[in-house]
Amino acid sequence: MNPADPLAGLRDIHLPEPVSWWPPAPGWWLTAVLIAALLVLLSVFMRRRFAGNRYRRAALAALAGPVLQMDSDARFLAEVAAILRRAAIAAYGRERVVPLVGEAWLAFLDETGRTSAFTTGAGRVLGTDLYRPDVQVDRERLISAVTDWIRRHRSC
Repeated sequence: MNPADPLAGLRDIHLPEPVSWWPPAPGWWLTAVLIAALLVLLSVFMRRRFAGNRYRRAALAALAGPVLQMDSDARFLAEVAAILRRAAIAAYGRERVVPLVGEAWLAFLDETGRTSAFTTGAGRVLGTDLYRPDVQVDRERLISAVTDWIRRHRSC
């Protein structure tokens, strides 16, 4: 040690060990638990929603199937009406849907589908015209109205 150099006796600075990432602080544990709980809740919600909309997917698949190739308008209309009725029963229950016929059925479809396509539009043929053997159907507009109802109606 040189008495003339007062800094000669100093040692180098020793840095502390780097902070370990494990174990995490309690706040990170809490955050991880909250995120895991949210993911579980989200997956349960999505699974229930997917299962709850199974009838919509089945109805849309039925409308896109051999129904479109039917040669008779009366058979086509009867099949579309049956598909629509099954979807409505799945969504609203048998007790509410089965008694509805004619104008009441069309009003129900308009009310639940937030539209007027059934009482004043192409869906009007699903009322009393359904039972006429010589019925004329605008297939594209009817399929469009029914498809829109299946996709957008309010469920209970």
